Amino acid sequence: MVILAVATGVAVANNYYAQPLLATIRADFHAGSAVAGLIVTASQIGYAAGLVFLLPLGDILERRSLVVVMSIVCAVGLVAAALSPYLGVLFVAVALFGSTSVVAQVLVAFSASLATDADRGRVVGSVMSGLLIGILLARTVAGYIAQVSSWRVVYLVAAGLMATLAFVLWNQLPAYREARRLRYREVLASVVFLFRNEKTLRRRSMFGLLSFGAFSILWTSLAFLLAAPPYRYSTGTIGLFGLVGAAGAAMASVAGRLADRGLQVVVTILTALAIVVAFVVLWAEPDVLGALVVSIIVLDLGCQGIHVSNQSEIYKLAPEARSRVNSAYMTCYFIGGTLGSVGSALCYSAGKWPAVCALGVGFGAALFLITLTEPRYQRELAHDQMISRQLLRARVPRAARCSPSGRPRAR
Repeated sequence: MVILAVATGVAVANNYYAQPLLATIRADFHAGSAVAGLIVTASQIGYAAGLVFLLPLGDILERRSLVVVMSIVCAVGLVAAALSPYLGVLFVAVALFGSTSVVAQVLVAFSASLATDADRGRVVGSVMSGLLIGILLARTVAGYIAQVSSWRVVYLVAAGLMATLAFVLWNQLPAYREARRLRYREVLASVVFLFRNEKTLRRRSMFGLLSFGAFSILWTSLAFLLAAPPYRYSTGTIGLFGLVGAAGAAMASVAGRLADRGLQVVVTILTALAIVVAFVVLWAEPDVLGALVVSIIVLDLGCQGIHVSNQSEIYKLAPEARSRVNSAYMTCYFIGGTLGSVGSALCYSAGKWPAVCALGVGFGAALFLITLTEPRYQRELAHDQMISRQLLRARVPRAARCSPSGRPRAR
């Protein structure tokens, strides 16, 4: 579990190194803030493509070999980003390593498959803690490396980490492959089938879309806010705000444990409310450092808590297809992130920080209003399951009265 947690953190961090570096990259390529913000968007589009086309491979290929190959390709993309002479080349390289960074989600599904039903929430939550710490510390590491050298060195270091990760995973992880053999076309089709037929998956995917959209709205434009007056922080100091958000990673394991105890409804509603409150404070007091720090912590607690609650619920749906279930969910999740990052960059360009916060409040309020229906949904779901069990029990006596040929037995 420790290896999986560290590996997911290292892999997913690749998508977040750019956030504290946007001001520096913008100056290097003489680009505007909206164009520079699209670097984050390119990474998220690549990641979403990986979720659709690469993550389902975890249900048909041997997983250890799959994660090693994806880690090596990711390292190649990071080297290409470091050596990019033009912004267009950087976009392509970012999309490449973004798509293969989905290896983090292959590992999350791997951990869910290895865990027991009673401990799955705790195990997934612990692995997600590593993933979330990777997301948040990526900003700190990137900021300080860029301050002492350049933003290009950040991606070279990341490439070295991914190459090391490939070696460690090959030597430490067990070989694992799902018993059922499917064709790639069948796997992709089954993702659509699962999404269409599992209402809980669709519902939780919407929660994920809105929560990660709110997360991306904050972190895409935060570097612009902190680099401008009254803060005027360096890239190293901006990166330190990743440590502020690391408090949200602690919520991942807590949310997983609460979900194991049947409290996922409470977690869902309270974490959605936390997102709204955080953006309201960020809007009202953007120049007060204390309010800014507390709001970042609360926002990350909300986003990560609801994410783990979502995954605890969806992994109960189809144990033999966890990679495909995760593919459907995470695709929606990163669609939300892409919408959030694009909207954040455009809003900052048009209306600066107040416009960004208004967008964040909109995402958070929509999420909170939907989660308020969660208690009723859970009651309806429990009722439907009870009816299904009663119908199943009603059929058993009739079947028992039949002979092997299917004809009624003589009394």
